[in-house]
Amino acid sequence: MTGPAPLGRRAVAEGLGTAALVTVVVGSGIQATELTRDAGTQLLANSLATVFGLGTLVALLGQVSGAHLNPVVTLAAWCTGRRAGDGTALRNVAAYVPAQVAGAVSGAVLADAMFGGPLVRFSTHDRFAAHLWLAEVVATAGLVWLVFGLARAGRAHLAPALVASYIGAAYWFTSSTSFANPAVTIGRAFTDSFAGIAPTSVLPFLAAQSAGAVVGLGLVAACFGRPARVVEDEALEAPRTAPARPREEGAPTL
Repeated sequence: MTGPAPLGRRAVAEGLGTAALVTVVVGSGIQATELTRDAGTQLLANSLATVFGLGTLVALLGQVSGAHLNPVVTLAAWCTGRRAGDGTALRNVAAYVPAQVAGAVSGAVLADAMFGGPLVRFSTHDRFAAHLWLAEVVATAGLVWLVFGLARAGRAHLAPALVASYIGAAYWFTSSTSFANPAVTIGRAFTDSFAGIAPTSVLPFLAAQSAGAVVGLGLVAACFGRPARVVEDEALEAPRTAPARPREEGAPTL
């Protein structure tokens, strides 16, 4: 690619990428519960599949849309103002976020269809508890800190491996198993499976993730200072060639 893709193509990439991610998360959860009754083994299988799937998608789509795959990342990129002056930041939010949510729901439906389940069956997995909301704040803050910290350090090319690794770790060190993604949270409400979340538990998770994004941006500012305001097509796009000096870059996730 020699230039930025049209906004429509980038939005399509975000929708398809988020759909693929949720298909991996939900499908691997269903497969795990069919193969074993051990909860630890189920979580291990689910987390490993997510790590491999997420890393692959970030590497694949980073050059197209930045591979946000997550409204938190898209909104945080807009809030930082790193692309101030190009006139596209708000348009990206308006195009990316609906595509991500629609993709997430479609991914959950596809996963259920592949395993012969009802196409739409709302989850009965209640996740309504204060300690889970705290876990989502922590997981999302860490994700935003990592994504934008890599951007500020000029290490965005490491995002596919490091973002996927972080999410894999967060599956295990957070009580919520690290949703850390509003679109994925909404999508997982549409499957009554291992990875599901009851619709009544969704809004508190979204609020916690939003709070986590604010905390994460605060951590970036504390570690790296305020970012320089630059004009870029994709703040989160990995470099195509080695730059003469570090760029404001980054990449996404869950």
